Amino acid sequence: MRNTKPETRRRGTPDFQLLILTLLLVGFGVLMVFSSSSSVALLNKEYNFDSLYFVKRQSAFAVLGLFIMLVAMNIKMEKYKKLFVPLFFTTILLLIIVLFTGSLNGAKSWLRFGSVGFQPTELAKISIILYLSALIVKKGDRFRDLRTGYIPVTVIVGCVAGLIMLQPDLGSCFILVATSGLIIYAGGASVKHITASIVLLVLGASIVFGIGSLFGGDSGTTDGQAAAAKQDYKIGRFQAFLNPEKYRQGTGYNLVQSLQAIGEGGLNGSGFGKGIIKLHYLPNSFNDFIFSVIGEEFGFIGTAIFLMLYLYFIWRGMIIALRCHDPFGTLVGTGIMGLIAIQAFINIGGVTQTIPITGVTLPFISFGGSSLLVMMFSMGIMLSISRENTKQAVQERTTGVSVRNEVPNRFQTRRTNRFR
Repeated sequence: MRNTKPETRRRGTPDFQLLILTLLLVGFGVLMVFSSSSSVALLNKEYNFDSLYFVKRQSAFAVLGLFIMLVAMNIKMEKYKKLFVPLFFTTILLLIIVLFTGSLNGAKSWLRFGSVGFQPTELAKISIILYLSALIVKKGDRFRDLRTGYIPVTVIVGCVAGLIMLQPDLGSCFILVATSGLIIYAGGASVKHITASIVLLVLGASIVFGIGSLFGGDSGTTDGQAAAAKQDYKIGRFQAFLNPEKYRQGTGYNLVQSLQAIGEGGLNGSGFGKGIIKLHYLPNSFNDFIFSVIGEEFGFIGTAIFLMLYLYFIWRGMIIALRCHDPFGTLVGTGIMGLIAIQAFINIGGVTQTIPITGVTLPFISFGGSSLLVMMFSMGIMLSISRENTKQAVQERTTGVSVRNEVPNRFQTRRTNRFR
């Protein structure tokens, strides 16, 4: 009789499509950081007049991120069910510590270690995904109960979001809340509870915004003036979104330059490295506005190809999440790919005047070590999920027995044969 034990114990293979797509996006990001930052770095003493200053740092983070991804890929999902606790509380501690550091561009978002900075907010995104997924699975059917299930989960999200807003970082806060909402919905929460939460969130944000507008500038102190300036800047961003030309000399300047860059790209683009708008006309062209550089240098055709690659990458990740037989893996995978999709939409939507600018990076593409490392760690988790999927598939083929764990309610009815 054939012995199948060694085969069923063997770890599955990772999804090579997702792996290759991740490497392609990271590689393209390094190239675009070089194209969009070389002229700025070459003429700036702060960057040692080194045209490769930013691309060297991004390449170093990419190599470190690759190592982290490979390590994370080889950690079994069972380990992540235990890892989420220390990771989550470490994140909370870092979010508190960062509030007592010096501000940069009006926000206390960075922890500095010599010349290297780290944003705890980026770590909070993956931490909340793991924490909520484990908590929802642990609660099971009790999660649908308002008092014992739904409210405790939303309170946790609210606490983390509140710490991020104290920095303040509105864009990251919205991304975290939206991603958490996706996990909560996928976990089977009542639509009525979610709708009520959204209404309360909008009302609460409106009240806080209104109070800030009313009293932010009353104080004659420096702090009062700074608060008023921040409030005016937030209002200015929304006004610039509605009519960027009217405010092109102020808060609408970046958006006008961004739209001009995309428009100059035309059908075929100016060519890699030949864009003009990045030459000191558009601040942060290698960070928040890197999609504008892509639009100018690759045109409509190149941008469309890039977006299709990005969409296929997200679709492939969602397929892996839906194939997972473990509800924890399903929720984690859904949260990770939802996070990437939401953040990409906010970044691209902001620079194309689809939504107001919030100042978030384009995942895998924009310059930024914190974002890139966390994203590659997240993809390591996705690849670990895919390994569990292939292991389960081999076990089912070998033994002829289909072994499936209970999955969240919403996936019980929506999983179809084409996802298996």
